Amino acid sequence: MDNNRSEGMKNQVKGTAKEVAGKVTGDTAQEVEGKVQKNVGKAQNEVGKAADEVRKDR
Repeated sequence: MDNNRSEGMKNQVKGTAKEVAGKVTGDTAQEVEGKVQKNVGKAQNEVGKAADEVRKDR
């Protein structure tokens, strides 16, 4: 499994936590930061999936 997949999942979890914390505390900046980190994690996960597919096809 590509390292990007595991790092992407970590970013998604951390981003979700920040997003929820921001909603609970009313901190819009933290909520937005969490959404951004979550989406970065999703993209990173997709890059890892693509890298795994390339390796599989070789």
